Amino acid sequence: MDWSHYRFRSLWRLTAPPAVVYETLERAEDYPRWWPQIREVTRLDDSAGIIRIRSVLPYDLRFTARETRRDPGAGVLEIAMTGDLDGWARWTLTADGTGTLARYEQVVDVNKPLLRRFAVPGRPVFRANHRIMMRSGRRGLAAYLEAV
Repeated sequence: MDWSHYRFRSLWRLTAPPAVVYETLERAEDYPRWWPQIREVTRLDDSAGIIRIRSVLPYDLRFTARETRRDPGAGVLEIAMTGDLDGWARWTLTADGTGTLARYEQVVDVNKPLLRRFAVPGRPVFRANHRIMMRSGRRGLAAYLEAV
Protein backbone atom coordinates (compact mmCIF):
# COMPACT_ATOMS: atom_id res chain seq x y z
CA MET A 1 0.00 0.00 0.00
CA ASP A 2 1.22 3.50 -0.85
CA TRP A 3 0.59 5.45 2.37
CA SER A 4 0.86 8.75 0.47
CA HIS A 5 -2.08 7.89 -1.81
CA TYR A 6 -5.50 9.23 -0.80
CA ARG A 7 -9.08 8.95 -2.06
CA PHE A 8 -11.61 11.40 -0.67
CA ARG A 9 -15.31 11.86 -1.21
CA SER A 10 -17.67 14.43 0.28
CA LEU A 11 -21.35 15.13 -0.24
CA TRP A 12 -22.65 18.63 0.35
CA ARG A 13 -26.37 19.42 0.42
CA LEU A 14 -26.93 23.07 -0.51
CA THR A 15 -30.14 25.08 -0.73
CA ALA A 16 -29.18 26.96 -3.92
CA PRO A 17 -30.09 25.49 -7.33
CA PRO A 18 -27.40 23.58 -9.29
CA ALA A 19 -26.81 26.37 -11.85
CA VAL A 20 -26.02 28.89 -9.09
CA VAL A 21 -23.72 26.46 -7.27
CA TYR A 22 -21.97 25.59 -10.54
CA GLU A 23 -21.35 29.27 -11.37
CA THR A 24 -19.83 29.77 -7.92
CA LEU A 25 -17.63 26.66 -8.04
CA GLU A 26 -16.27 27.44 -11.50
CA ARG A 27 -14.80 30.72 -10.17
CA ALA A 28 -11.85 29.17 -8.34
CA GLU A 29 -10.23 32.57 -7.77
CA ASP A 30 -13.16 33.39 -5.44
CA TYR A 31 -12.76 30.28 -3.24
CA PRO A 32 -10.69 32.14 -0.60
CA ARG A 33 -13.73 34.43 -0.04
CA TRP A 34 -15.81 31.57 1.31
CA TRP A 35 -13.42 28.68 2.02
CA PRO A 36 -10.98 29.72 4.77
CA GLN A 37 -8.49 26.90 4.14
CA ILE A 38 -7.99 27.91 0.53
CA ARG A 39 -5.58 30.70 1.25
CA GLU A 40 -4.68 31.82 -2.25
CA VAL A 41 -5.56 31.18 -5.88
CA THR A 42 -3.34 32.73 -8.53
CA ARG A 43 -4.61 32.49 -12.10
CA LEU A 44 -2.03 31.42 -14.68
CA ASP A 45 -4.43 31.52 -17.66
CA ASP A 46 -8.08 30.75 -18.44
CA SER A 47 -7.78 27.11 -17.45
CA ALA A 48 -5.05 26.92 -14.79
CA GLY A 49 -3.90 28.42 -11.54
CA ILE A 50 -1.73 27.89 -8.50
CA ILE A 51 -3.59 27.08 -5.30
CA ARG A 52 -2.28 27.31 -1.75
CA ILE A 53 -4.22 25.56 1.00
CA ARG A 54 -3.75 25.17 4.73
CA SER A 55 -6.13 23.55 7.16
CA VAL A 56 -5.60 22.93 10.89
CA LEU A 57 -2.14 21.39 10.68
CA PRO A 58 0.77 23.87 10.36
CA TYR A 59 1.77 23.26 6.74
CA ASP A 60 0.79 24.69 3.37
CA LEU A 61 0.16 22.63 0.25
CA ARG A 62 0.74 24.24 -3.14
CA PHE A 63 -0.27 22.77 -6.45
CA THR A 64 -1.10 23.77 -9.97
CA ALA A 65 -4.70 23.07 -10.90
CA ARG A 66 -5.46 22.65 -14.59
CA GLU A 67 -9.03 22.35 -15.81
CA THR A 68 -9.67 19.01 -17.52
CA ARG A 69 -13.45 19.13 -17.78
CA ARG A 70 -16.03 21.89 -17.59
CA ASP A 71 -19.52 20.65 -18.43
CA PRO A 72 -22.33 22.85 -17.10
CA GLY A 73 -24.99 20.58 -18.66
CA ALA A 74 -23.72 17.57 -16.72
CA GLY A 75 -22.83 19.69 -13.68
CA VAL A 76 -19.19 18.57 -13.76
CA LEU A 77 -16.03 20.52 -12.99
CA GLU A 78 -12.75 18.59 -12.93
CA ILE A 79 -9.11 19.51 -12.48
CA ALA A 80 -5.74 17.80 -12.66
CA MET A 81 -3.30 18.69 -9.88
CA THR A 82 0.49 18.75 -9.90
CA GLY A 83 2.88 19.89 -7.18
CA ASP A 84 2.60 18.99 -3.49
CA LEU A 85 -0.43 16.98 -4.62
CA ASP A 86 -0.60 14.99 -7.86
CA GLY A 87 -3.93 13.67 -9.02
CA TRP A 88 -7.39 14.96 -9.79
CA ALA A 89 -10.48 16.44 -8.17
CA ARG A 90 -14.04 16.62 -9.45
CA TRP A 91 -17.28 18.36 -8.51
CA THR A 92 -20.49 16.73 -9.75
CA LEU A 93 -23.68 18.67 -9.11
CA THR A 94 -27.19 17.26 -9.25
CA ALA A 95 -30.58 18.64 -8.34
CA ASP A 96 -31.76 17.76 -4.84
CA GLY A 97 -35.33 19.00 -4.54
CA THR A 98 -35.02 22.77 -4.96
CA GLY A 99 -31.36 22.65 -3.94
CA THR A 100 -28.18 20.88 -4.97
CA LEU A 101 -26.26 17.79 -4.03
CA ALA A 102 -22.59 18.59 -4.62
CA ARG A 103 -20.37 15.50 -4.79
CA TYR A 104 -16.64 16.12 -4.38
CA GLU A 105 -14.19 13.38 -5.31
CA GLN A 106 -10.42 13.57 -5.10
CA VAL A 107 -7.66 11.06 -5.77
CA VAL A 108 -4.15 12.29 -4.99
CA ASP A 109 -0.62 11.29 -4.20
CA VAL A 110 1.09 13.53 -1.67
CA ASN A 111 4.55 14.67 -2.78
CA LYS A 112 5.43 17.13 -0.02
CA PRO A 113 8.53 15.59 1.64
CA LEU A 114 7.44 16.25 5.23
CA LEU A 115 4.08 14.58 4.71
CA ARG A 116 5.66 11.63 2.93
CA ARG A 117 8.09 11.20 5.84
CA PHE A 118 5.18 10.95 8.29
CA ALA A 119 2.83 9.08 5.93
CA VAL A 120 2.23 6.04 8.13
CA PRO A 121 1.85 7.54 11.61
CA GLY A 122 0.29 10.75 10.27
CA ARG A 123 -2.30 9.22 7.95
CA PRO A 124 -5.26 9.37 10.40
CA VAL A 125 -4.37 12.94 11.31
CA PHE A 126 -4.02 13.97 7.64
CA ARG A 127 -7.42 12.42 6.85
CA ALA A 128 -9.01 14.23 9.82
CA ASN A 129 -7.40 17.48 8.65
CA HIS A 130 -9.04 16.97 5.24
CA ARG A 131 -12.46 16.29 6.83
CA ILE A 132 -12.19 19.53 8.81
CA MET A 133 -11.31 21.42 5.65
CA MET A 134 -14.25 19.96 3.74
CA ARG A 135 -16.72 20.65 6.57
CA SER A 136 -15.54 24.26 6.70
CA GLY A 137 -15.81 24.56 2.92
CA ARG A 138 -19.42 23.33 2.96
CA ARG A 139 -20.38 25.79 5.69
CA GLY A 140 -18.58 28.63 3.91
CA LEU A 141 -20.17 27.91 0.56
CA ALA A 142 -23.65 27.62 2.09
CA ALA A 143 -23.25 31.00 3.81
CA TYR A 144 -21.79 32.59 0.67
CA LEU A 145 -24.67 31.33 -1.49
CA GLU A 146 -27.23 32.69 0.98
CA ALA A 147 -25.53 36.11 0.97
CA VAL A 148 -25.44 36.53 -2.83
